[in-house]
Amino acid sequence: MSRLAAALLFAAPVAPLHAQFIVKLAPQTLDEFQAYVARVEAGMRERWGGRQPFLWLDENRDARQAARKGEIVVKAYGSQDGNPVTGGLVHDWLGAMFIPGVRMEQVESIIQDFDRHKKFYPEVIDSITLRREGSTVYGRWRLRKKKVLTVELNAELEVHQDSASPARWYTRSYTVLMREIANAGTPQEREMPDGHGHGFLWRLNAYWRLEQEPDGVFAECHTLSLSRDVPAGLGWIIRPIIRDLPRQSLIETMKATARAAKLP
Repeated sequence: MSRLAAALLFAAPVAPLHAQFIVKLAPQTLDEFQAYVARVEAGMRERWGGRQPFLWLDENRDARQAARKGEIVVKAYGSQDGNPVTGGLVHDWLGAMFIPGVRMEQVESIIQDFDRHKKFYPEVIDSITLRREGSTVYGRWRLRKKKVLTVELNAELEVHQDSASPARWYTRSYTVLMREIANAGTPQEREMPDGHGHGFLWRLNAYWRLEQEPDGVFAECHTLSLSRDVPAGLGWIIRPIIRDLPRQSLIETMKATARAAKLP
């Protein structure tokens, strides 16, 4: 019998195991995440404003060469298990790649087109554009996160597109709300309040930097996500989920973006 099956068996007489995972996002946890975001964005503004190299790849020659050869280069800032805040973990990851034979406009159109995200991104099972206001787009995702346990969420996001120069664009994407779906796929399906649920994903920010080259586009995606911390006694179940999902999601997002940008 597997460890997970054994845990489910012995937990059943007391309460369903999934019920033990339900938590609530505390205001302090969210405040500390926003403070972390502010520190990271301060560094990003140095890149956007030209006071630092625009791309992380510009400072890492070996990584740039690897990206040129088709590799997706991934870097964790801080701990790969997440950086602790009160009651939660901030997952801080950067991915970089080169997409040959495309223009920045093609990549940017994929990032902003919520109507097509469900066609391209494996975790997005439904998506829609809500409205556009100038260079800002508002959209909605239905996400399915699956690793040991399966969790579905409704997310609303806003995406801002800006230009650092004619050959350099950057995009900022922020979670407006993230609501977990209880009993997903059943007649009893319902949205839980924002900040209630398993806590595998409470917030998600994504920052793309695109640089045009004669033969393609360098693309970097920096993600900041907030999850619950690891509960005592259940770390062997929870830790792999909240440790591995941010990295895996980033890699799959970049692969899917590159594939979609090449479509006619």
